[in-house]
This record gives sequence, C-alpha cells and structure tokens, in this order.
Amino acid sequence: MSSVPAASRPLIVVLNGPNMNMLGLRQPELYGAATLDDVEQLCAEIADGLDLAIDFRQSNLEGELVSWVQESRTRAQGIVINPAGYTTTSIALMDALLAVDLPVIEVHITNIHRREEFRQHSYVSKAAVGVIAGLGVRGYALALQAMAGLLEDAL
Repeated sequence: MSSVPAASRPLIVVLNGPNMNMLGLRQPELYGAATLDDVEQLCAEIADGLDLAIDFRQSNLEGELVSWVQESRTRAQGIVINPAGYTTTSIALMDALLAVDLPVIEVHITNIHRREEFRQHSYVSKAAVGVIAGLGVRGYALALQAMAGLLEDAL
C-alpha cells in the first residue's frame, strides 16, 4: 500500500471510448480475455505503486468523453485515453484534449497500424505526447508509468 494519501496524489484521468465496456466479450482474438473491470483493477494497482490517483471511466458517447476531458483541466494532472472508435473520427475529442493543456497518453490494445487502413489514422494522436499500441491491456500500465515519469520531469 502506498504511503502517500490518495487525496494528495496527482490525479490521472483514464478514459475509455465506445465498446470498451464489451472488452473480454468482443473479438477476444484481437482484444484478449480481460474485461474493462480487469483493466480498471490493473490501473488501480499500478497507480497505487506510482503514488498516483486515478479516475477510471468509460463512455460510448462522444460528448460525454469531451465533457470529461474538459473537466480534467482543473482537477487532474494528466489523461490516459483509449479513444477506441473515436480515434479515427473525433475532431471534437482532439480539440478538447488540445484545449486542456495536460499531458495526454493515447493507448490502444491492438496495434492500429497493423489493422485496416481506416484504423491507422488517429486524430487523438495530435494531442498526445505519446502513443502505446499493440501491447494488450498492459499498455495501460505502461501509460501510467510513462505519465508518472512525465509528471516527475515537470517538477
């Protein structure tokens, strides 16, 4: 257990886009057997070890994700996001991420560059300091470790 009280830890918002609630059920040959609850538990354990607090959320609604990004501006120190289906379509999400002036790390369970051509472009990447793709759900752990390093470097 961490020695730093949760209230004083830097807050990282971990956002998940559409269909991520189906993780573990939807195309397990691509996305694996882990559920979104498993990913949340992994993130909580990694964050605790890094003395970070997390706010883990998922929505199928673009506007809700945009609102959560905007809310993060005044309460969080960074954002980890798996935009899922909004990766290739959401200029609104990209604009929100650019507007909050926080470090953003984009995560994809699969390697989007080895998939269909339409999945290979990410608007979100324009706002991200880094992208982790193709390493399964452990990409979330790597993103939190990278975020901790970014925040430490900023001190």
